[in-house]
Amino acid sequence: MRIDNSTFERVEEFKYLGTTLTNQNSFAEEIKSRLRSGNACYHSVQNPLTSRWLSKNLKIKIYRTIILPVVLYGYETWSLTLREERKLRVFENMVLRRIFEPRKDEVTGEWRRLHNEELNDLYPSPNIVRVIKSRRMRWAGHVARMGEERVCIAYWWGNWRERTTGET
Repeated sequence: MRIDNSTFERVEEFKYLGTTLTNQNSFAEEIKSRLRSGNACYHSVQNPLTSRWLSKNLKIKIYRTIILPVVLYGYETWSLTLREERKLRVFENMVLRRIFEPRKDEVTGEWRRLHNEELNDLYPSPNIVRVIKSRRMRWAGHVARMGEERVCIAYWWGNWRERTTGET
């Protein structure tokens, strides 16, 4: 394809700024890669997350400032399926279970891990999927306010080809 005397090659996938883009607009592999990186980051700060010397608030700050940005890098372009949403929630619950620790059951006296509903009640911020969706809407607002001459806004409204090549 030629646009403005430039030649472009069609490829199945490529990596741009650390994000893998595919011609099928599939983000499953990218999300898997982000979760692997987040998991490595989680394991690197596992000792502080289990420390009894640190408060829960400090542990939550560690999660929000160190682990979450690694997982969410490039999320503005992700279109999530239910399967991917579930994977993200499972990852977040794994970290939150480490932060909030097991509880002793008052009836049986046995230690048990926290249920998802209990984690939702203890964690004051929106879950990772809500964060992604709300920030994507914020990003869409930025794109919608861009000037007419920007390629990004032309692509957004679907007439990028006629703006770049003069075709209709």
